[in-house]
Amino acid sequence: MAYVKDSKSAAVRAQLDHPVIDGDGHWLEPVPIFLDYLRQVGGPSVVERFIHKARESGWYEMGPQERLDRRIHRPTWWGEPTHTLDRATAMIPQLFYERLDDFGVDFALVYTTLGLFYISNPDEELRRATARALNLMNTEMFRPYAHRMTPAAIVPVHTPQEAIEEATYAVRELGMKVIMIANHVRRPVPVAAQHVTDKAQARMYIDSLALDSAYDYDPFWATCVELKVAVTAHSGSMGWNGRESANNFTYNHIGHFAHASHAFAKALILGGVTRRFPTLRFAMLEGGVGWACNLLTDLIGHWEKRNARALEANVRPTNLDTQMLADLFARYGGRGYTDKMAELMNCLSLVTPFKSLEELSERESRDTLDDFEAAGITCVDDLRQQFTEHFYFGCEADDVITAWAFDRHGNHQLRPIFSSDVGHFDVVDMNEVLEEAYELVEHALITTDNFREFVCTNAARLHTSLNPDFFTGTVVEEAVAKLVPPALAAHV
Repeated sequence: MAYVKDSKSAAVRAQLDHPVIDGDGHWLEPVPIFLDYLRQVGGPSVVERFIHKARESGWYEMGPQERLDRRIHRPTWWGEPTHTLDRATAMIPQLFYERLDDFGVDFALVYTTLGLFYISNPDEELRRATARALNLMNTEMFRPYAHRMTPAAIVPVHTPQEAIEEATYAVRELGMKVIMIANHVRRPVPVAAQHVTDKAQARMYIDSLALDSAYDYDPFWATCVELKVAVTAHSGSMGWNGRESANNFTYNHIGHFAHASHAFAKALILGGVTRRFPTLRFAMLEGGVGWACNLLTDLIGHWEKRNARALEANVRPTNLDTQMLADLFARYGGRGYTDKMAELMNCLSLVTPFKSLEELSERESRDTLDDFEAAGITCVDDLRQQFTEHFYFGCEADDVITAWAFDRHGNHQLRPIFSSDVGHFDVVDMNEVLEEAYELVEHALITTDNFREFVCTNAARLHTSLNPDFFTGTVVEEAVAKLVPPALAAHV
């Protein structure tokens, strides 16, 4: 049953010679049905804790001054669509399936909404039980539509072990093909936690899982390779420093997915994960691609100035010619400089004054001199290749900055993924998402070849890079095999 005949998005799809893969749509889990699965997994006590947690409304119970005093950030509100058909679509897999043609979508990867709120819950039992229950429910409820839809598994990552266990269960036991993680864990600073009874009250830091982490996540990355799944990350940074407005949701929300993805991608490169796991691919969802263009440019700029050879050649303190410097002080500085010459020569750094050039040089250990050592970067091309080959970026239909991924000046060619985000507040009409994305072509911001990459090929590359059979048995199987042949998928 098609609810909207000849939708604008269906008209766009009709003129394309390739399928459309939605890399990140959302459904809204029906909570009463979910609770049955949670009871099956965790028992009545976990259900009660879930209900208690879900009913908490701390921000609403506080007055304006208490919100400011506690620096509690304005939470998400009015986040779901109120177009009745779209709300029902987001809540019922069969209706979602029946409307795919109206959306102009051939195949959809469907992500959780409920799981976004619980994947990082500090309560381990509740966090893990919620993930397991959602994975069971989503597998069963979407199974009849597997030829056109597949749900993403929720994989909590507070420790590598819990991540390994849930990912393995979801893929090996449930047959799921996509995993979704949070790209960071908020942890108490260890020393700060020693001085408080409630660790939640300690100063927190962001563990981006790949650099200076509390745990070694390499066993988890290795498990993803063994399970033949790409790592898709879907989490934001509302509540981080700079995103703590007590009153303004928009202030907290704008850019928060990009901010979290920026930290994660940077850690994966500088922490050497992309070097150690050359076949593993990562997708950063919902943040767009503008931040990635900026990050790649910044990484290149920093490598050129701060790789070990450049540091030794250009900024090692003992490189200074002290005799020449003293002559210049005397010649151009006048008596104010000559009277304090000895003091000046032993206080030449504003970053760390009162230390000699020799002290400044020798206190930096040679084995920590190169911030890019773990990444194994020897030239700009190494850096560019690791970034562009390993990372994919979820871009929504109304984001014109997606065009930056297809830089016509040759600075970079990144891999954006069409992400409808249906089911959430920013999609006011599900039938118009693909049509809105196609405006990039109509406004000459990208080419039709770019559009094919955006709405089809990149998602296909991401998910077949480790699993060539990802789309086997689906309506896009034949088209994907032509666009990304198995032999090529194994090398992208």
